[in-house]
Amino acid sequence: MVDAPNQGATGAAQPAPAAGAFGAPASESPLSVDTEGGPFADHPEIFVGGAFVGGLALALIVRRVSR
Repeated sequence: MVDAPNQGATGAAQPAPAAGAFGAPASESPLSVDTEGGPFADHPEIFVGGAFVGGLALALIVRRVSR
């Protein structure tokens, strides 16, 4: 059974792409890449405030449309 062909093979193996969509190597995880600091890195509570305001605005819009 050692010489049996692979039933799932469709042809010659394709080489892996050298770079991803953003120029990073395909094998590199986005979590392992160093990111630049910004206002959200220092104050993550801004995301929470933004989510609250966005949810409140959406609720007011849905309430107005449902009338």
